[in-house]
Amino acid sequence: MKVMIARFIAVMMLVIPGVMATYGFLAMKDAWFAQFGAIEAEPHIQWGKLVIGLILFLAGVSYLGGWIFFRDRKRNYVAPRFKVKRKRQ
Repeated sequence: MKVMIARFIAVMMLVIPGVMATYGFLAMKDAWFAQFGAIEAEPHIQWGKLVIGLILFLAGVSYLGGWIFFRDRKRNYVAPRFKVKRKRQ
């Protein structure tokens, strides 16, 4: 039972940033295209929604990218310039 809960928590640690990034992207898209919606209204960008969407998108993508990078570094899948530097003895 402990292993199942640990795996569920691990999956949630990847799903939640993915959902954040998706919502942030959709918020940015909605904020940008809102200015083209109504013809009779004055066009404007919803700056608050755009900034919040950008923050959520960058936070989610950064977390997922960092997780993939460190996992690949641990498994030795990265290029030599990204490998951990060790001191000579």
